[in-house]
Amino acid sequence: MPNPSDSDHTIAFPILIGDIGGTNARFAILTDAYAEPKEFPVLATADFETIDLAIQTGVLDKTSLQPRSAILAVAGPIKDNEIDLTNCDWVIKPEALIRELGFEDVIVINDFEAQALAAASLGQEHLEKVGGGEVRPASSRVVVGPGTGLGVAGLVHARHTWFPVPGEGGHVDIGPRTPRDLELFPLYDTIGGRVSAEQLLCGRGLMNIYRAVCKAGKIKESATSPAEVTAAWSAGSDPAAVEAIELFVTYLGRVAGDLALIFMARGGVYLAGGIVQKIIPALNQPRFREAFEDKAPHNEILENIPTFVITHPLAALHGLAAYARTPVRFGVSTKGSRWKA
Repeated sequence: MPNPSDSDHTIAFPILIGDIGGTNARFAILTDAYAEPKEFPVLATADFETIDLAIQTGVLDKTSLQPRSAILAVAGPIKDNEIDLTNCDWVIKPEALIRELGFEDVIVINDFEAQALAAASLGQEHLEKVGGGEVRPASSRVVVGPGTGLGVAGLVHARHTWFPVPGEGGHVDIGPRTPRDLELFPLYDTIGGRVSAEQLLCGRGLMNIYRAVCKAGKIKESATSPAEVTAAWSAGSDPAAVEAIELFVTYLGRVAGDLALIFMARGGVYLAGGIVQKIIPALNQPRFREAFEDKAPHNEILENIPTFVITHPLAALHGLAAYARTPVRFGVSTKGSRWKA
């Protein structure tokens, strides 16, 4: 089935929108350009063998609406007619979704492309500012999201249009800067012999830091999950958990600052995902912005770039809904990622 060109901005309502992560899948249906999305319960990807079954059971069986189109944001590279998710066993086959579930049109984009769309469309009520700096209108933005992995996307403004720029920025290298780092980095789990940003800045990355802190201090590990680490940090009951969170926000500041320089993101850096929402008090401590701004010889540039935590619980769906309502407002490339019946 041939893909439409990028100039085809017509998407037929009702539209199923879906944010497919490594752990959870979130769906909603948009009946028209003016309606609020009809949301469905969050689904655990591990509970369903395929995305087809998840959509049928978790969405279509629970409504009389029959979506004509689907826009899916997925955690993984989009290529060919079978899309493997990075941290999930699902394989998305758009032609099968059309054939089996009755869609006329299926668009698949990167999950952090959807987060970038959210960064262009969310109101101030869904953003919590961390530190100084001011948004420069119509300037580039960056979204960084520690979750099951580390998602990164840019957002560039040109010709009155927001262009999301997906990528695999979460896999850049990160290295030691302080004497404490030099103690801990040899203890971190590596991937292919290196420490990538994602090895430290996601759920398993937080555990990587926590285990290294315990090993360096010859402390018995008491937390066995990211949730237990954040709970122990919040309660102040485990010094290793407290340091792990402090290191986590420091490393996040460093990486976010690097990405801000790459995109010259004078429109702001936006932190997404459940982990950052849980540790806002730690992000508000000086160490995050200090690490973000510590980029000699360009400290002054970083001082003037604002950082925000996205607090909307379904930000990616919000971004997808904004795109579904007015596709012409966003420069989303659908070449090679759109299938029509």
